[in-house]
Amino acid sequence: MTDATIGSPVARPTRRDIGLKRRYAAERRFRLYGVGAIAIGILFLFALLFSVVSNGYSAFWQTSIRLAINFDPAIIDPQNKRETDPNAIVAANYPQLARDALAKKLGVDTSDRQVSRQLGKMISDGVRTQLRDMVLADPSIIGTTRDVWVLASGDVDSANKGQIDLSVDQARRKVSDQQVKWIGQLNADGTMAKRFNFGLFSFGASSRPETAGVGVAILGSFYMMAIVLVLSLPIGVAASIYLEEFAPRNRLTDIIEVNINNLAAVPSIVYGLLGLAVFIGFMGLPRSAALVGGLVLTLMTLPTIIIATRAALRAVPPSIRSAALGLGASKMQMVFHHVLPLAAPGILTGTIIGLAHALGETAPLLLIGMVAFVVDHPTTPLDPSTALPVQIYMWANEAERAFVERTSGAIIILLVFLAVMNLAAIILRNRFERRW
Repeated sequence: MTDATIGSPVARPTRRDIGLKRRYAAERRFRLYGVGAIAIGILFLFALLFSVVSNGYSAFWQTSIRLAINFDPAIIDPQNKRETDPNAIVAANYPQLARDALAKKLGVDTSDRQVSRQLGKMISDGVRTQLRDMVLADPSIIGTTRDVWVLASGDVDSANKGQIDLSVDQARRKVSDQQVKWIGQLNADGTMAKRFNFGLFSFGASSRPETAGVGVAILGSFYMMAIVLVLSLPIGVAASIYLEEFAPRNRLTDIIEVNINNLAAVPSIVYGLLGLAVFIGFMGLPRSAALVGGLVLTLMTLPTIIIATRAALRAVPPSIRSAALGLGASKMQMVFHHVLPLAAPGILTGTIIGLAHALGETAPLLLIGMVAFVVDHPTTPLDPSTALPVQIYMWANEAERAFVERTSGAIIILLVFLAVMNLAAIILRNRFERRW
């Protein structure tokens, strides 16, 4: 029995077994490739987000200095003309008020020009506008002393946030040893603090980073998105309904469908050239206006909305159409009373995704002049404005260190808007979508 067992021949693997092993091995390798690709993509995504957030979170905090400012009439209105001429107090030397208050706080003598110059560089030049607006709003504060939080200069803000290497020689940095000493003194007594930067959301364009914000860009983007929504949604839905439900199947409609699909893949800069030639060159609309930007982005968004709407209409089962027509509904009633409401979730999802795509576009807006230096907030779509991605582009070209965090901060704001829009699309789809 033992000899028979030992001497029995070993079964050799068949060609079928070898083929199965190879297929299973190939399947395992493909799964590993897929997992590796996903891991690499997630790694790059986290690297991007980490870079943006680590450079931009500090933009939401701004260094400010609390000063007891004496609104001295001898500086604001030396000739006492404010009663007869309210504009007499507009051109006063308001930065001197802040400089004197800071010198008094630090206990330094401003008779030395070098010391006075370094004191002036501690405070943002935006203090001129801040104090002037306070006086214009309430002239009774002239002759009184008020505690006012003023913005520190961009270099002082960067030094206070640890973004400047203070160990190098002062000749190689923008803050002197004396200013570093004053920063430490102000921090020690609580006069200097990092406060939430509301100005990032309200200020317009500025050559000074501490007074630069995305307020104009947010308004410009809002106007453009409103124009895109008002124009592209009804036009895109109407075109989709006609092509999908009413248009005859012939050579002309085939050409239209092919061109719509091709337009969705056209580079966005081509739409900018079209807007420059038609809306500005031919129609004479103003440059840098949100109206022109909205029209250009509408042209760019229309193919996306049409394709998404047609897909949503096509997803409605034919039995719905047959049942409506069988009960005596006209084709128009069948489309608008039955098919369109069932396709609405897909239409809304495609529209929001199209708007999110348009919100992040930069190239077409550069060609129609929305890179203008706009300080005042636009009140109508015809006023000069800019957009969030264009503002990011302009700040990225600035040389000052403080604009680096502003650029990343604006990217964070834009990403939040895009995330909210995509989240809204997902919620609407899951809330109203019907599975057949």
